[in-house]
Amino acid sequence: MRELRDPAAVAAAAGGDELIVWAAQGLRPGVRAWAAGDAVAVACPELSRRDRLAVAGGARAAAGLLRAVLPEVGPRFRPVGDEALLRRLADVVPGLAFAAAFGWMSTAEPVPPAPGVAWLDPADDPEVAALLETAAPDSYARPGGAGVRRWAGLRGGDGGLRAVAADAWSAPEVGFLAGVATDPAARGRGLARAVCAFVTAELLAAHPRVALMVDHDNPAAAAVYTALGFRPRRIAAAWFAG
Repeated sequence: MRELRDPAAVAAAAGGDELIVWAAQGLRPGVRAWAAGDAVAVACPELSRRDRLAVAGGARAAAGLLRAVLPEVGPRFRPVGDEALLRRLADVVPGLAFAAAFGWMSTAEPVPPAPGVAWLDPADDPEVAALLETAAPDSYARPGGAGVRRWAGLRGGDGGLRAVAADAWSAPEVGFLAGVATDPAARGRGLARAVCAFVTAELLAAHPRVALMVDHDNPAAAAVYTALGFRPRRIAAAWFAG
């Protein structure tokens, strides 16, 4: 096992794997990465509200790397990677339990920004929080949360906030879209698409790619992202049960 100390080395070892490159977060302070054989692992604290251990590579090498990395980072770091790999690792790594499967979607295609959407001011955070509480109470992105940088919003004719989306946990090579929410009374009007188009266009102006995560049981959201050019990949998370 060798430790990787440069973002370019992480990307090269992972063959440019988007999930790994995103998890590396440019190797900001506190992030560590390792490689062994064809496997790569990146431990990143406070990434999408969890201490995460992104892993990629062949199952045998990845299992060995996880066993070697665990004493370095501790069991609070939750592995994340391709679904097939995580299911295999849960079978062969002691103490590792499969948690959930979900989707990673990404795009590098230009997206025309939608009119009427703008970046919000920090003073708008309480209004964003109130909308999330009503429309997306399970959202990992929250105003003031670690790694949550800014919020975009679309207001109605009365000035009230109708839809939001966040730039959160973006890495130099991969911008990240999160915290999408629409007022339940305003759904069906294309507002989620509008705020997602705006944030995606803004992120693509600063990053080569943009990614997001979506639950498999949310086909409406997946359809919005697909219409904007995002393409899916099945990933999953696991955790160390003991």
